[in-house]
Amino acid sequence: MFHKQNKDELFTPGFILVLHTFGRDLKWNPHIHALISEGGAGNHTVWRPCTHFDFRFLRNSFRKVLLDQLTNKIGKSFCKVKNEMYSKHAEGFYVRAKPNHCKPDVTIKYISRYLGRPVIATSRIDAYDGDNVTFHYTRHEDNQTITECIPALDFIKRLIVHIPEKHFKMLHYYGIYAKHHKQESKLHKCISSEKHRYLCKFYNWQNMILLTFGYDPLKCPKCGKSMFAFEVYYKKTALFEQYRKVMGYG
Repeated sequence: MFHKQNKDELFTPGFILVLHTFGRDLKWNPHIHALISEGGAGNHTVWRPCTHFDFRFLRNSFRKVLLDQLTNKIGKSFCKVKNEMYSKHAEGFYVRAKPNHCKPDVTIKYISRYLGRPVIATSRIDAYDGDNVTFHYTRHEDNQTITECIPALDFIKRLIVHIPEKHFKMLHYYGIYAKHHKQESKLHKCISSEKHRYLCKFYNWQNMILLTFGYDPLKCPKCGKSMFAFEVYYKKTALFEQYRKVMGYG
């Protein structure tokens, strides 16, 4: 879609893709949630905004690319299924596109929901009698609350099938969000002046410690709430020793 705007520029957007393997009923339902930038970087133009997405084109492109990839992976034996898919899904594969979520806090909440979310919240488990588990969920189609009671082992099976393999990444960055993209050095020119202050805050000492050592220095160890940095005092010790103490390593 972006490449078709200008074949010389070949505008490239940024993608954040999150793999989600379960539906509300806990059954196997693999699908991908995608966040895409409202614009792209070109070979000569630093940035080209894009405010309209042709979802018919998106449906057809999704169908073509996915089926072509499967054909390359599986081989000629997949060709019959591929032809059937084109006949059955003449308008392309289903794409559910929500309104944009351009505000940073809304975007973070949207994508983190699918990264840190367990398969089922404990609040949805209604009962366990030693043999069966009763749980409920809201059905997508009609927003009706559905209650299921299944054997405990079947319930466990529905959960463990969604545990990813070790080192398997559920989140991927593509396009200009990928590491070492060729337009990376130019994209800082596209950041509006209003957002510079927000981005600078990201690199303050609190976040740098959080990103480097994995703990928040302003998080209260008693109640878990965020504290205010009123004054700083430190004993001259190695930073690694402070990290070991905070993390409980001695």
